[in-house]
Amino acid sequence: MEKNFTEADRYYDAQKKVKEIRGFYEHLTVYVLCNPIAIVVNLMTCPEYLWCIWSVMGWGVAIILHGLKVFSLPPFFNKKWEEKKIREILEKENQQRLENSHGNRFE
Repeated sequence: MEKNFTEADRYYDAQKKVKEIRGFYEHLTVYVLCNPIAIVVNLMTCPEYLWCIWSVMGWGVAIILHGLKVFSLPPFFNKKWEEKKIREILEKENQQRLENSHGNRFE
């Protein structure tokens, strides 16, 4: 299923990708700026319990997942997987439609 893209479609897709990349870098910047503040607050208020580790690790996992999605690195749920699933669903619907149309003729 090869798509023919017009120049406008390609521009729109590129623009969308740039916005996704920018969103990732904004997310990463906020992470890098906020977590040192959380660490300092933790060390000043309650140094015997390092609760900031939960923020650093949890948010870090979110950053990693965001980066994998934006840069299309995961082995699953990428464009190829989406296209495969779309084909499977369409084939299944066509098969059901054929079965239903054959069954209705004899009723």
